[in-house]
Amino acid sequence: MRSLDVVSILRSGESILRYKEGGNSMLPIIKSNQPVTLEPVGNRTLAVGDIVFCKVRGSFFTHKITKIRANQYQISNNHHFVNGWVTRNSIYGIVTKIWDS
Repeated sequence: MRSLDVVSILRSGESILRYKEGGNSMLPIIKSNQPVTLEPVGNRTLAVGDIVFCKVRGSFFTHKITKIRANQYQISNNHHFVNGWVTRNSIYGIVTKIWDS
């Protein structure tokens, strides 16, 4: 599924039950192509440690919130690599379930 399709679905208020994303940057929490459920962020309070689907510097990621300052969120992978800071407008979904492959 293309990232822009994921954004469109989440912005419409729908969840994605078995979204898959390749890569090992979230090991051991999420394996490459392991399905997750993405729900729209809506009015949900976001916290450090939440795994979110977001856009950072033109790329889409399912990564963790690692710091919060005012209305900005630091996005990082699970190996302490910081992708950058985004506002809530660039966070489209939150992982609510990690499925067994």
